[in-house]
Amino acid sequence: MTALHEHTALELHQMLQRGDVSPVELAEHYLARVERLDAEVGAFATVTPEAAIERARHVAANVPKTAPLWGLPLADKDLHQRAGVPARFGSRAFTDFVPDASDELVQAVDAAGAVSLGKSQTPEFGLPSYTEGVGVAPTRNPWNLALGAGGSSGGAAAAVASGMLPFAPGSDGGGSIRIPAASCGLVGVKPSRGRVPAGSGLAGLAGLSVAGPLARTVADAALLLDGLIAPTGYPAAHRFAMRAPGDDGPFLGAAIRGEGRFQVGVMTDSPWDDAYDIVIAPEAHAALEHGIELLDGLGHGVEAVAPAPEPGYPEAFRTIWQAGAATIPVDGEPEALLEPLTRWLLLRGRAVPARRLAEALAWLAGFEERTIRRFASFDAVLTPALALTPRPIGWYDPDDGERNFAQQVEFTPFTSFVNVAGLPAITVPISETGDGLPMGVQLIGRPGGEATLFALAAQLERRARRSRRHPELW
Repeated sequence: MTALHEHTALELHQMLQRGDVSPVELAEHYLARVERLDAEVGAFATVTPEAAIERARHVAANVPKTAPLWGLPLADKDLHQRAGVPARFGSRAFTDFVPDASDELVQAVDAAGAVSLGKSQTPEFGLPSYTEGVGVAPTRNPWNLALGAGGSSGGAAAAVASGMLPFAPGSDGGGSIRIPAASCGLVGVKPSRGRVPAGSGLAGLAGLSVAGPLARTVADAALLLDGLIAPTGYPAAHRFAMRAPGDDGPFLGAAIRGEGRFQVGVMTDSPWDDAYDIVIAPEAHAALEHGIELLDGLGHGVEAVAPAPEPGYPEAFRTIWQAGAATIPVDGEPEALLEPLTRWLLLRGRAVPARRLAEALAWLAGFEERTIRRFASFDAVLTPALALTPRPIGWYDPDDGERNFAQQVEFTPFTSFVNVAGLPAITVPISETGDGLPMGVQLIGRPGGEATLFALAAQLERRARRSRRHPELW
């Protein structure tokens, strides 16, 4: 008999609906996986087995089966607060913090009928693109434990890739869903700004950070995104989300059908090119070329996007990133507990003059308009998901903030500008390196164009035939 974790989230959802498995049985199975594997992988910041079983029993007895995520296990990213569960934000400065109330995103997954098994690991305050904190074991890539899982939703990615969860929510302010998803061979979705009511990005500085899914298949990612958007079902709860005509979900249908022929642009330049030495590794080039070949074979129109240098982007984005770190609620003596990169960002951010911050925000607003116009003739734009292969544990300089920031840019130059532009994007694994590491591509959509991205990604997934591959520790 096929073990429960071998099934996709969509298959598990169907089994739950039929009564082939109960929420309690499913929670117990995945908790056993966590107990067996997580000491090696380091995906969880906190595991809550008693609360998970109690929650599963509550869902089975009291939550209608029509809830879109009914009985499905997941974990909250440790940037999101759940009442009564430690919320450390990846930081030693919050080791003993236990919130009294749950964040809106946590409330949304509960309303959708999901069962949380605990908190997934994140780097300090979600700032870096890797998940390796001081004083805690690093989160490792299940495909090769000597490599990192990416960040900042690294714990979520490692848990899903290793079969400790069927899928997981994450957050993405500069690539924090897509980077770990691409590193761990998963599908990662950054929704349009405003798409997910509980993680819209609209309230944040420059509107960068949004909530979205990490999953092993395109359909599973769509299933979770639908649950995050409308936890009690369409269309009423959807009224608070950004909508595009003819593309207002649910998205699971688009992901399952995978229909349509589209015009796809291909982009290999990035707005970081004038300030950093961006080199696309041969493995990333090969994945991109394979993506082009697959799209061409599927009958899509594929053409290059003309380069458009943006020399002002690096300074404007750095200003916003540092200014965002300035709001971290740590002052006085507790600052000494912060990791060097966080402290560098915080101190730089608190020194940013108001005029420079206003100028950076205005510049990025103009960049958003230019980017949308640049992509307007395409239904989607294809880029490498990452410029390099997944990085070894310890590769990032922990002490030199400037060097560390440069390393992050060199690893992932194709993600942050999508957040600035507020566009949707999806990463999908389509190939592998000679050592068996998964490599993927990123598809960027029009504003509100998630349905097109799911359709294209589903076609790539089917043609690449990689969705059932698993790491050796599986």
